[in-house]
Amino acid sequence: MERDFGAHNEEVKLIWEAFQAGKPVRVPMIIGCNVRALLLDPKLNKKKITFKEYSENPDLMLEKQMEFQKWYRTSILQDAVMGVPAEGFNIDVDLQNYFEAAWFGCEINYREGQVPDTAPVLSGDRKNYLFDRGIPAPFSGLMEKNLRYYEYFKQKQKDNYRFEGIPVNSVRLSGMYTDGVMTGAINLRGMEFLTDFYEDPDYVRKLFAYINRSTIARIKAFRKYLKEPEKSRGLFFADDSIALISTEMYREFVLPFHKELIAELSDGDSNSIHLCGDATRHFKLIRDELKVRQFDTGFPVDFGGLRKELGEGVTVYGGPNINLLLLKGAEEVSRETKRILQSGIMEGGKFVIREGNNLAPGTPQSNIKAMYDTVREFGKFPFSL
Repeated sequence: MERDFGAHNEEVKLIWEAFQAGKPVRVPMIIGCNVRALLLDPKLNKKKITFKEYSENPDLMLEKQMEFQKWYRTSILQDAVMGVPAEGFNIDVDLQNYFEAAWFGCEINYREGQVPDTAPVLSGDRKNYLFDRGIPAPFSGLMEKNLRYYEYFKQKQKDNYRFEGIPVNSVRLSGMYTDGVMTGAINLRGMEFLTDFYEDPDYVRKLFAYINRSTIARIKAFRKYLKEPEKSRGLFFADDSIALISTEMYREFVLPFHKELIAELSDGDSNSIHLCGDATRHFKLIRDELKVRQFDTGFPVDFGGLRKELGEGVTVYGGPNINLLLLKGAEEVSRETKRILQSGIMEGGKFVIREGNNLAPGTPQSNIKAMYDTVREFGKFPFSL
């Protein structure tokens, strides 16, 4: 893509400064994407590197992350700084979304053409298996590998490692946030966990308590290792699987553990949550009980209805679903983007449009451009808010 990154970055700077000042000039657009866009796209992954190879070789993980960052920063049009920065790229110990389940003991499965996933460890009559083992040590199991890779990447940074002349700017440890107790329980027990709500509700609470205590201990230990405060000013976490239950069940079973998580790890009153799927029926309760002021959504979402329910003081992230961006043409992408922008979600100015949720490998860049061009045209605010 031939683009004047300098001019683009100046515009992006102004867009975000206005947004953060509470006086937006237009809706910002971001695109969530990770290394799967590289590894699962045959056009980009010419060496046919598998996720298993990538995950089990720290040198390959580092190289492919740098390669992905270069592609992402020069190809994906959005309201983010584009181009190769002089300071280099930020690198993660990339354990994808399997990190918590694998830390608890689930086996990692590498399936062709897919991101890594895990198999339940508590299925059937093994439901109490983990309780007898006790809470896992923060740096045990997969987290030992996490720490080892982190220290290895830090040493590579210190040794002035370069990828095509580009340095490593920073290295981030995995496991610093959580996918949530409900999602964790589904990963550990499988879908039969849903019947536990009716057949053995005490077990549900016991498993939630086990997951939560383990998670809090791990995050605190990691923060201590990194010399960070035990409590952050605001906590970002997720729990996608609450989309599977009613709000009444969420309030009774899950909410107390979300409250505990925030009380232990956050001293702020502006927390954030990521929720794929349609969990919007829970959002008002989450806003009020957990002091969540930022929701990162998936799909399907009624954006206009969500703004009316949450009010203008809550920031919402969301937009066209990834299947539309992957499979449809630019005209349909533009039409859906415009529909969302004109739904009422822009009221109050606290909306960031993005793909819903995490860009699919092989998504045409023409569709991303169509979304961006539509945002620049129809995402403008007629006056300062």
